[in-house]
Amino acid sequence: MIDSSLKDIAAALRDRKVSAVELATESLARIEARNPKVNAFVTVDREGALTAARAADQRIAAGTAGPLTGIPLAHKDVFCTEGVRTTCGSKMLANFVSPYDAHVVTLLRQAGAVMVGKTNMDEFAMGSSNENSHFGPTRNPWHTDTVPGGSSGGSAAAVAARLVPIATGTDTGGSIRQPASLCGITGIKPTYGTVSRYGMIAYASSLDQGGAFGYSAEDCALLLSAMSGHDPRDSTSLERDTEDYSAALDKPLAGLRVGLPTEFFAAGMSDDVRAAVDAAIAEYRKLGATTVEVSLPNARLAIPAYYVIAPAEASSNLSRFDGVRYGHRAADYSDLNDMYCKSRAQGFGDEVKRRILVGTYVLSHGYYDAYYIKAQKLRRLIANDFQAAFQKCDVIASPVSPSVAFGIGEKSGDPVQMYLSDIYTIAVNLAGLPALSHPAGFGSGDLPVGLQLIGNYFGEARLLNAAHQFQQVTDWHARVPAGF
Repeated sequence: MIDSSLKDIAAALRDRKVSAVELATESLARIEARNPKVNAFVTVDREGALTAARAADQRIAAGTAGPLTGIPLAHKDVFCTEGVRTTCGSKMLANFVSPYDAHVVTLLRQAGAVMVGKTNMDEFAMGSSNENSHFGPTRNPWHTDTVPGGSSGGSAAAVAARLVPIATGTDTGGSIRQPASLCGITGIKPTYGTVSRYGMIAYASSLDQGGAFGYSAEDCALLLSAMSGHDPRDSTSLERDTEDYSAALDKPLAGLRVGLPTEFFAAGMSDDVRAAVDAAIAEYRKLGATTVEVSLPNARLAIPAYYVIAPAEASSNLSRFDGVRYGHRAADYSDLNDMYCKSRAQGFGDEVKRRILVGTYVLSHGYYDAYYIKAQKLRRLIANDFQAAFQKCDVIASPVSPSVAFGIGEKSGDPVQMYLSDIYTIAVNLAGLPALSHPAGFGSGDLPVGLQLIGNYFGEARLLNAAHQFQQVTDWHARVPAGF
C-alpha cells in the first residue's frame, strides 16, 4: 500500500481496507529491512509512529480525517521535533533532543500525518551529495554506489526506496530539486516565505526554504498544501491565505508558454541528460504548450554569488554552536576559549568548517563591501533577469543537474566540482522563486534524470499542474528501483 498515491492510500483508509496502524507498521518494517542498504534514516520513532497512527484511525472513524490523515511521513533531520532527536547530520547535535516542534512538524501533525522518523542529510544542509553527514553517506536506491544528491538526500532516498510515500526537505541552493532528480521522484521548493522556517535549523536564512517530496506532483501538492501558511513566529513568513495546490491539477496545458533559457542549454550538460530533457520538453509540446527562448544573462554568476552569501549567513547562524548551551562539548580543555575552539573543531565536519571560514572572511572588515555587498547586488540582477524572462513565458524549463547521479567519493576531493552540481538550481534560490523537479527519463547507467520547472512568485499551482499533466501521459514517476 505504501507504493500507492496519496489519494489511493487515503481512499483505502477511508474505506477501512487498511488501517493507519497497519500502514505505519508496513512502513516501519520496510525501514528495518531496507534502510541498511541506503542509510536514509538517522532516527526511527516506532513508538511515536504507532501512537500517531492510532490517533489517525480514531479521526478516520469519527469522519474528521483530512487528505494526509494516517499517511506515513519522514522529516528531514533539520526540522526540530519535540522529544525526538534532531541532529542536522552533525556530531555537533548528535544527541540533541528538541523541546519543541518546528512549525512544519506541528502543521503536519495536526493534519494527521504519521511521522515514522528523521532522515539523513548533509551536515547543516551543506552539500550536494549527502556525503557530508556525520552518520555516513546516504546511497541512491537506483544504484547504491552512487549519491542520492543533497542536502535532502535522505528524504529523497526514503521516498524513492518506497520506505515512506512522502517526506519533507529543505532547499537552500537546490537541495530538494537535485536529490529529487537523482532519485527519480518529484520534489518542490515553494516561493521563499511560503513555508515557515520556525524550528528549521538555519544554514542561510535568506535562502533556506522548506518543501515537499512525493512520488508525483499530485502527492507533492497535497503535502505542500498542508505545510504552507503564515507563521507569526517567523519574520520572513508571508502573510497570505493558505492555498490548495491540488485544485488546478487537471487544467489542460493548451496555451502554456514554456521558456527555455539559452544559458542553461549551452555546454556543460551531459549528452544523456540533454536527451532526456529534450524528450520531456517535446512531450510538453504534445500536451499543448509552446516553447520560447529566453535569456538569463547573469545566471552564470549565481554560483559565485551564492558561495559568498550562503557561507556568510552560515558563519553567523552557526556561531551559536559553541559547546556552552547545547551541542557537542569537548571533553578536555584548559579554559573557556580552548573549550570553544576544541568543541567547534570536533563538532563540525570539514565542509561546514570550510564554509564558516569563507563566510567569516567575506564579512570581515575590508572585505564586506568587496564581496558580500557585491554578491547581493548580483543577486538583484539575477532576480531581475527572471522577471524579464517571465514577460515572455509562464514557466521556465531546464535541467536540474548537469549529470545523472555520480559515484560516492567521486567529487568529494574537489569542492568546486561538487559546487557545480547546483549550477542550474542556485539562481532560483537567490531570486526566491518556486521550482520543482519531476522525473523525465533515464540516463547512463539507467539512472534517473529530472526536469526542472521554475515559476514566478506564488506560481506553485501552475508548476504542479504542468508536472501533473506530464505525469498523466508518462510513467517515469511510477518507476521503482530494483529491489525496492
